[in-house]
Amino acid sequence: MKRKSFLQACFSSIALMSVPFDIIAKSSLNFREKKGFKVDAGKARFDKSLPIFEGDTFDGKVSTIDTDGDMYIFESVRTKEGGPAHHYHFSQDEWWYVLQGQFLIKIGDTTFEAKAGDSVFGPRMVPHSFAKIGEGEGKLLMVFQPAGKMEECFQKISSGAVSKLTEEERDKFCIEHGFKRVGPPIKNQQKW
Repeated sequence: MKRKSFLQACFSSIALMSVPFDIIAKSSLNFREKKGFKVDAGKARFDKSLPIFEGDTFDGKVSTIDTDGDMYIFESVRTKEGGPAHHYHFSQDEWWYVLQGQFLIKIGDTTFEAKAGDSVFGPRMVPHSFAKIGEGEGKLLMVFQPAGKMEECFQKISSGAVSKLTEEERDKFCIEHGFKRVGPPIKNQQKW
């Protein structure tokens, strides 16, 4: 009889201890957007465009907080040729959809020429870079899945937090935000 009471007490204690974990897990679902929303053309999700680099502005369309970190979607409007350093993400896949203009997008050893209506997928852990080429404005719809810390990274870059960092500090910043630079930006290899 004592053994049965002891076992019941143990199981009851385990059940009670698991309740806080269950509550925490369920409460994390509260941060996910529960209603649909619309973001107007030329606008950002929270009415705050992010000027990332000269001639490059990001307008968030679906925020990391909308999806509880499952994805991040933004529109990149580029007025200058060029793009970021060759890099790879530790945990995020990246997808580009060209809305306007022409881009070179290099994934691994393959360089794709992409124009309006084309899309390119870059899997996590595969080095990649892209560059706007040609005259006029270029626009990309870009997706990170999962979101990781990319939205936070772009917010910090936009605020100027990275502008005075040394190259070593920039590399550390990148790693802290889930990616690593592995080469220079791709050059304007050809004009269409």
